[in-house]
Amino acid sequence: MEFNIENIIRPHLLDSKSYTSLRNSYLKKEVVLLDANENPFGSYNRYPDAEHLQLKRKLAEINEVQPEQLFLGNGSDELIDLAMRMFCEPTQDAILVFNPSFVMYEISAKLNNLDVEKLQLNSDFQLEKEVFQDVISKTKAKILFLCSPNNPTGNSIDDLEFYIQSFAGIVIVDEAYIEFSKEVSAVSLLAKYPNLIVLKTLSKAYGMAGLRIGVGFASPEIAVLFNQFKPPYNISSESQKLALKQLENLEELQKNISIILKERDHLKVGLEKLSSVNKIFPSDANFFLIEFKNAETAYQKLLEENILTSLRHPALKNCLRITVGTAEENSKLLNVLSKIPS
Repeated sequence: MEFNIENIIRPHLLDSKSYTSLRNSYLKKEVVLLDANENPFGSYNRYPDAEHLQLKRKLAEINEVQPEQLFLGNGSDELIDLAMRMFCEPTQDAILVFNPSFVMYEISAKLNNLDVEKLQLNSDFQLEKEVFQDVISKTKAKILFLCSPNNPTGNSIDDLEFYIQSFAGIVIVDEAYIEFSKEVSAVSLLAKYPNLIVLKTLSKAYGMAGLRIGVGFASPEIAVLFNQFKPPYNISSESQKLALKQLENLEELQKNISIILKERDHLKVGLEKLSSVNKIFPSDANFFLIEFKNAETAYQKLLEENILTSLRHPALKNCLRITVGTAEENSKLLNVLSKIPS
């Protein structure tokens, strides 16, 4: 069946108008700005560029797409929530997610009064095609979330395109950790699948979590909807300015990613030697999911030494999710864990 966005978007939004700023139409002119009730004094007295034009152009260049295919959010969380508000009817529709996966999908769904249907991953945290086909044969989900590399498990999902091509609604591939992986980004599939949305972030590999910038890619037809219905000034002037500055130095960013990947390898070797560790799950991200003999004990011992990790037990039995830090941080982590009796 041919994809038609008008069959997916909530009907009352089809003829809705959004808040628009005309300022970008006058950027090349000397204009007295008396349109937005701003204070004429101060360093940050003007509203930011509501269309994020410079930042979009730079991100489009990096990802080899057109600027018209981009939309930006105050973190990916805002884009996840906005997708649900645009495409799903409260009390009627559902989303479809991995179990386990990124918790914000479920939180946003609950806030929007949507049901959450789950795709149970196997013991290797992969999705089995038979399970998927059985679930979608009776689903009422409008949006399928594919987190790859997955959080909190760390692994990439095998044969991702199979799931994209098999779902009739909106497919959102969340690639928050893709820069740490050898997998090819699903951005390369946008021309092939008009129902596909790909989310990335500047928070992880790019080291800009404090700026809160989520990046969405889609067909121009879908991207224009996100740009239309997002809050008008959702990314501050300073965040846009600092992000652009950082993105001008991609060599340094790539160097930092390489350091993290080397540290990931070193950390894995160290973890494998610990008697308190049962299993280290494969990771294509900047963290490991680790099964301990007793996760609660490991978590508390680390806390006592002022090391904060993410306790996933009991949802993931005896598991901690531990981020790859600096060499010094990783060494301290291993030293504390080495003192836990087996």
